[in-house]
Amino acid sequence: MAEPRKPGLISHGIAAQNRKARFNYTILSTVEAGIVLRGAEVKSLRMGRATLSEAFAGERDGEMFLFNMYIPEYQGGVLSRFDTKGPRKLLLKRKEINTLMGAIARQGSTVVPLDVHFNPRGMAKVTLGIAEGRKLHDKRAAIAKRDWERDKARLLRNR
Repeated sequence: MAEPRKPGLISHGIAAQNRKARFNYTILSTVEAGIVLRGAEVKSLRMGRATLSEAFAGERDGEMFLFNMYIPEYQGGVLSRFDTKGPRKLLLKRKEINTLMGAIARQGSTVVPLDVHFNPRGMAKVTLGIAEGRKLHDKRAAIAKRDWERDKARLLRNR
């Protein structure tokens, strides 16, 4: 008989998502990176309470870090405290770091976290997107296209 699992905990799949990133930026390519977390951070992340809306990736001392990602403190009686918005090291190969650094050096490009998820082995991973900022008229075009797709689907469904 299978063990009953704890309700509400994420064993694999998306734990946090940055939905605004795909609206505010044009995603050119994506890279998956591991992330260095402490035990209490992982427990809080498994509860799906992280926020990526203000997060960004950047370089410090030749390594990539994720800044401004909010992971609230775990309330399950664990005494280890951690900085809720502190920098978290990203685990990337040197070639991937150089690719991301080149993208940051280009005018108008930035590295944005798209989501934090747990892979089938249970490891926390971050999907990073190399992105270029959208202008206001591009955002309006994206809204119009999304609305048209929704209306078109509604019309075809009602036929």
